[in-house]
Amino acid sequence: MDALVSELFGSGSGHFSGSQGTASNHKPGNGNGVISKKASSKNKKAKARFSRNFKLSNNTPNLPPEAEEGNIEYKLKLINPTQNRFEHLATQMKWRLQEGRGEAVYQIGVEDNGMLVGLSEEDMRASLNTLHRLAEKVGADIAVLREQEVDYDSDVPRKIAEVLLRKVPDDQQFLDLRVAVLGNVDSGKSTLLGVLTQGELDNGRGRARLNLFRHLHEIQTGRTSSISFEILGFNSKGEIVNYSESRTAEEICESASKMITFIDLAGHHKYLKTTIFGLTSYCPDFAMLVVSANTGIAGTTREHLGLAMALKVPIFIVISKVDLCTRATVERTVRQLERVLKQPGCNKVPMVVSSTDDAVTAAQQFAQSPNITPIFTLSSVTGESLDLLKVFFNIIPPLSNSKEQEELMQQLTEFQVDEIYTVPEVGTVVGGTLYSGICREGDHLVVGPTESGQFQKLTIGSIQRNRSACRVLRAGQAATLALGNFDRSLLRKGMVMVSPEMDPTICWMFEAEIVLLFHAKTFHKGFQVTVHIGNVRQTATVEAVYGKVSSFKGISIIYLKKLLQHSALAWARLGRYPVQLPPRYQGVRYYRD
Repeated sequence: MDALVSELFGSGSGHFSGSQGTASNHKPGNGNGVISKKASSKNKKAKARFSRNFKLSNNTPNLPPEAEEGNIEYKLKLINPTQNRFEHLATQMKWRLQEGRGEAVYQIGVEDNGMLVGLSEEDMRASLNTLHRLAEKVGADIAVLREQEVDYDSDVPRKIAEVLLRKVPDDQQFLDLRVAVLGNVDSGKSTLLGVLTQGELDNGRGRARLNLFRHLHEIQTGRTSSISFEILGFNSKGEIVNYSESRTAEEICESASKMITFIDLAGHHKYLKTTIFGLTSYCPDFAMLVVSANTGIAGTTREHLGLAMALKVPIFIVISKVDLCTRATVERTVRQLERVLKQPGCNKVPMVVSSTDDAVTAAQQFAQSPNITPIFTLSSVTGESLDLLKVFFNIIPPLSNSKEQEELMQQLTEFQVDEIYTVPEVGTVVGGTLYSGICREGDHLVVGPTESGQFQKLTIGSIQRNRSACRVLRAGQAATLALGNFDRSLLRKGMVMVSPEMDPTICWMFEAEIVLLFHAKTFHKGFQVTVHIGNVRQTATVEAVYGKVSSFKGISIIYLKKLLQHSALAWARLGRYPVQLPPRYQGVRYYRD
């Protein structure tokens, strides 16, 4: 969305789109306005302080022209369409839903060129009724996100409406987004997740987080040391589905059209390796950094922020425990975060969310621009501003579109093994993420590499997603696979299950480009480092350093060639990892032994 949308809907924390800025002297319907020198000077001043309390001085009703691809559709009006027109509109709606992987946004009262014309009250009611009929025909529900009057040359008040369409779930093919939860110890991460997923506020002494702990020492100390998963669902009407109304995860999956899977990571510094494992292994779509209002940026907060940025995971911030602080303390913490986010190393655009309109705008712009960083201030005890975070989760779209998803599904099967279990009456079970292809019950795959560099054949039994049975697993989804009587001793974390057609090979060395943020010693040949590749943590030795060490914004760039020493085997994938292979190696599969 353009920054003008923020002003139109009354967002108190509007912001710029990275490439468009704010244009003055626009003519209605013209998306390329002319910026005078005076206006350009004003924009520069505004950009320096637009993180909070920013209001556009231009009231020109205009949006970017409608894109042919994507899940956003502009409609001026939908009043009494003919049968042929109705069928055409239904086909168009199916396309938009497919582009958004089950979600679409309709702007009613907007022309295709982006002009915000608006409709009268009667025409708007008729258009929404037609939209409801269309949604019923394609198996979707609608929810009006917001309505706003527009300043147009007319004596009759005119409104535009933003409507969310979401497919009714079928065969458990709901939209699934993964959110990694980061933050310093005692910042309130587990408590916040407990409140969101259980539907009950905390008592101020950590009652809400008890359901998330997996070990006795976590309950005794109150600190998370392992990785746990919690789910929050939204049905086709945008209503929350959690454990307050459903007893089991299977019931949540059955009634949810959109699922948010939270990956609760450890905050203590001694569990930093576990946190890195969660970020690299489970490939989260977004990261939620939780900061305590009374302590501010402390402990591992900066490290977690740096990790998310190094892995290029879009991040938003939640300031918790505002009930323990004065308003001045909360404001000081917000300003502290804004200073850090605006630093050259971060180069982020903070946006404080203080209303429902802000939450809707933040969700849309957050997915479109990686520099936008929404900031929420809330309390898990009083529930203050908790609804704004729920609106944000309900609206936020997936990062990948349907085309990218289809391309991944057409590739050969590749499943990364993260966990290994032995379940009574079921046998060996592995948990992990499917990176590419499609996995079905009864498929024949190979798993490895073993200590000798070989791959063993196996057959997939049953599949479960979010603790409920599933027949088909698609690329990007996490699940557990039953392998029957397969010998568990042949499996270990870090292996991959791939299609036999892939004919995988192994290697001992690879070349990588790294970013050295900081280090106490000199980086040189023979230096030993710990490499995190996917779900594997491995010691490596620097064999050679190529090129000249250059500095850019305080970050050194070094080209390394690493020789892996130990016997742990892993799949060195190309992706969002600190260690990435150069372009000439892309498309080549790498193992390490």
